[in-house]
Amino acid sequence: MIKAILVFNNHGKPRLTKFFVHYNEDMQQQIIRETFHLVSKRDDNVCNFLEGGSLIGGSDYKIIYRHYATLYFVFCVDSSESELGILDLIQVFVETLDKCFENVCELDLIFHVDKVHYILAELVMGGMVLETNMTEILTRNEEQNKLEKQEAGISAAPSRAVSAVKNINLPNLPSNIQLPNLPSFR
Repeated sequence: MIKAILVFNNHGKPRLTKFFVHYNEDMQQQIIRETFHLVSKRDDNVCNFLEGGSLIGGSDYKIIYRHYATLYFVFCVDSSESELGILDLIQVFVETLDKCFENVCELDLIFHVDKVHYILAELVMGGMVLETNMTEILTRNEEQNKLEKQEAGISAAPSRAVSAVKNINLPNLPSNIQLPNLPSFR
């Protein structure tokens, strides 16, 4: 099971954090700091797997990561997960982000956090891998984008209707219209 997904830059600033196990805020911050410390001190030419830190679960847990440009993509998993499978999942995640944002960079993760979380939710939910087919994930993302555009059009409809009514040139209506008395039903 995936316990946490962390993305941080070369300076240790978290850009995406998703915990699938409950930790309080202070513990999450400590896990992020410890994980960054463990991962950042390693050379780029060494293995991308290491034992989990003391905070995330010790030797029963593994940290699997990839370093792309200025970002570290880190998955904290238990011993039941395949290291190579998680490395492949990281690759799918990064390639999907790259297709969605056209050359993804750190700023995309900052300014489009909702879309990044949506893509991540298509990949992993509740610590379990849902989808690894990038084409399927991109299709779901396009469907979501269409829905958002459609909702933006619907939410703007009332204001367009009000402005249209204000701009209508109605002829002056007679002011002395007399209506017949209608029977009342009591």
